[in-house]
Amino acid sequence: MVRFILRRLLQAIPVFLGTTLLVYYMVFALPGDPIAALFGDRQPPQAVIDTLRTQYHLDEPFWVQYGLFLQNIFTFNLGNDFTGQPIAASLARVFPVTAMLAVEALIIQTVFGVGFGVFAGLRRGGWFDSTVLVASLVVIAVPTFVLGFVFQLVFGVQLGWAKPTVGANADWGSLLLPATVLGLVSFAYVLRLTRASVSESMNADYVRTATAKGLSRPRVVIAHILRNSLIPVVTFLGADLGGLMGGAIVTEAIFNVPGVGNKLYQATLRTEGPTIVSIVSVLVLVFVVANLLVDLLYAWLDPRIRYDQ
Repeated sequence: MVRFILRRLLQAIPVFLGTTLLVYYMVFALPGDPIAALFGDRQPPQAVIDTLRTQYHLDEPFWVQYGLFLQNIFTFNLGNDFTGQPIAASLARVFPVTAMLAVEALIIQTVFGVGFGVFAGLRRGGWFDSTVLVASLVVIAVPTFVLGFVFQLVFGVQLGWAKPTVGANADWGSLLLPATVLGLVSFAYVLRLTRASVSESMNADYVRTATAKGLSRPRVVIAHILRNSLIPVVTFLGADLGGLMGGAIVTEAIFNVPGVGNKLYQATLRTEGPTIVSIVSVLVLVFVVANLLVDLLYAWLDPRIRYDQ
C-alpha cells in the first residue's frame, strides 16, 4: 500500500510540471501589458512602469519567469500579486469557501444521483425510470448560468427559502443554493451512470447466484449490485471534485461567492500569471489527492483489487 501511494505521488510530479508549464505559457502569450492595465485609463510615468515590470520580473524571458515561479512554489513563498497583496494570503481566504461549495455540491449529487440512479436501475422501464431520464436530459441541456438565475429568482427572491446572494460571510447554509446549481449537471451524469451500471449488474452471474442462495433482496442490492456498480461512479466523482472547484466561476459570479472562481476571473483580467498558475497548482493537487482516494476505494468496493503487490 505504501509503495502504491508513493508511486502515485511520483506520477503526479510530471502532471504538475506539465500543467503549470502549459498554463504559465498561455498566460505569458496573452497580448497586452498587465502593469499598464493596473492603471486603467490613466497613464503613469514610464519609470513607474519599468520599476513594476522589474519588480514582478515581467522583463525577464519566459523560462526565467517560470523558474522563479517554481522556486516560489517549492519554497512555499508565492510572492505578491500585481496589487501588492500576498498570493498565499489571498488563496487562503478564497479556497476554503470554494472547497465548502464543492464538497456541498458533491454531497448533493452523490446522495441524490446515486439514490435516484439505483431506484431507476432496479425498475428499468418503469414510470420513475422514464421520468428521471427525461429530467436528467433537461438538466444537462440547460446552461449553468440559466439554472443559476432561475434558482436565484425562484428560491432566493420569490419564495425566500435561501439567500439570493452569498456575500463576504459564506457558510454552509448560504452556499446551499449555489451548491445545488453547481451540482445539478454532475447529478444528472451520476444518475445516468448509476442507473446504467445497476441495470447491467442485475443480469450478472454473481447476482443470480446470490439470489439462488436465498439471500434477501435488500442484501443482494446492497452487498452485490450496489457495491460493484459504484466503481465507475466513484471514478467519476473523484475526477469531478477538482472540476467542481475549478468550474465554479459562473456559479460564484451569479451568487456573489467570494471563492476561487472570482479570484481566478479577476486574475485573468489582470493577466496575473503567478496568481493564475498558483490556483491551478492547488487544483492539480486536489485532483491528485481525489484520484488517490478513488484508487484506495476500489479495493474496498472490489476485494479482488489489491495494492500490496
